[in-house]
Amino acid sequence: MPPQWSGLSPALFLALDRQSLEPLRSQLERQVRDAIRSGRLEVGERLPSSRELARSLGLSRGLVQDCYAQLQAEGYLVTRVGSATRVAAGACGAPATPAPPPAARPHLLADFKWGVPDLRSFPLADWLWAMREAGRTMPTAALDYGDPRGDAHVRDVVAGYLRRVRAAAADPERIVVCSGYAQGLGLALRALARTGVRTVAYENPGSPVTVSSAASAAGLSAIPVPVDAHGIDVQALSATEARAVVVTPAHQWPTGVVLTPERRLALLEWAVRRDAVIIEDDYDAEFRYDREPVGALQGLAADRVIAIGTVSKSLAPALRIGWLLCPPALVEQIIDNKRLSDRGSPTLDQLALATMMESGRFDRHLRRMRTTYAARRTALLAALAEHAPDVTVTGLAAGFHAVAQLPAPTDEQHLIAAAEARSVGLYGMSPCRATAPPTAPSTTTPVQLVLGFGNVGERAITAGIAAVGDLLRGSVLSPPPAA
Repeated sequence: MPPQWSGLSPALFLALDRQSLEPLRSQLERQVRDAIRSGRLEVGERLPSSRELARSLGLSRGLVQDCYAQLQAEGYLVTRVGSATRVAAGACGAPATPAPPPAARPHLLADFKWGVPDLRSFPLADWLWAMREAGRTMPTAALDYGDPRGDAHVRDVVAGYLRRVRAAAADPERIVVCSGYAQGLGLALRALARTGVRTVAYENPGSPVTVSSAASAAGLSAIPVPVDAHGIDVQALSATEARAVVVTPAHQWPTGVVLTPERRLALLEWAVRRDAVIIEDDYDAEFRYDREPVGALQGLAADRVIAIGTVSKSLAPALRIGWLLCPPALVEQIIDNKRLSDRGSPTLDQLALATMMESGRFDRHLRRMRTTYAARRTALLAALAEHAPDVTVTGLAAGFHAVAQLPAPTDEQHLIAAAEARSVGLYGMSPCRATAPPTAPSTTTPVQLVLGFGNVGERAITAGIAAVGDLLRGSVLSPPPAA
């Protein structure tokens, strides 16, 4: 879609050579014609007024008007009384109609996509209020590049929040604001690589693609370590050469288990013994239901843990705001990496978040979302109990996803395809595993689905599970029949 201008004329880059033997009018006609043919100017796009173009190029208005008239006669431009001069539909080299947008995924009755919060509940009014308030009160100096760690006041507010809510040992001087988890992980791994770390371990199942990609970019190798009902297997971790590990101790992704106190102590002992660093992904600890709160691992060993937090689950992924709590030995290197990466995250957005937190609106939003997600969790359990009572559900003590264990034998990909044919989005555990799934359905290993309910309403949850209940109860060994 061409840009829509209001008020002043749009700018248009044209370079005339006054030393050339080619007349200026011919140069002008040729360059506008080439801009249309090459697609620089789209169909329907507005051109500068003849007066404005003449002024910017130092030409007479009559010359520009003659140029526009010639190109209109050739079918490149169109003018209407009271309207601007625009690129004509069907102009040579330009499509007569806009290119169709990419085919959108068919509307789903229910989409159990994981990792997505309730986007409709984003507190837009509160966020816009916070943006206005932050812009109204921010000092002029805050518009400069500033500290790559982030605004000092923002770091102070975030530190207070993390101490209060996550029992973290949060020192504002060792907080680095980043653009979400992916950047935070990359900053941390690059800093570790500079200290001589060569291998980083990660949980399996977990986030193999995210960690492996970030490790590769930092020049590190990544190895999976199994997770059981107590969290990451520290004994298996000790058998590797890793001197860093990425963990989700408060609510393991995606199994939902909590790292037990015994494993926490064992993991911290491993870090001391190996002179290693733990990277803690504290991704959705704000949302818990029927369990006691679990403090951040970083609060137990601030010199051995890099904690990464974001507002991607608590507010929305599009905000791209996160933070790292850095050990003293790594903070300067992480700051250097951040400075080289982007000079610092957007300050106004940081200040808006701080304003939300200080005003109490952030906590109010979290309380509201806990109630919302708890109701959706209840709806999911009720729907499964009615339509697929033999399916075992785990990982529901916190967050907004559950793990559904289906009876074997079941083929994961065929099950997902059959559900999509019924307009229901289901997602398997396979992408979360470091090893490829077997080529044939197993008769002994149950298939696990990761059911995200953060962005699915209660009615949609009920209707979606009802639509695929028989698939969850039975075996799906072959693709669904063609429509």
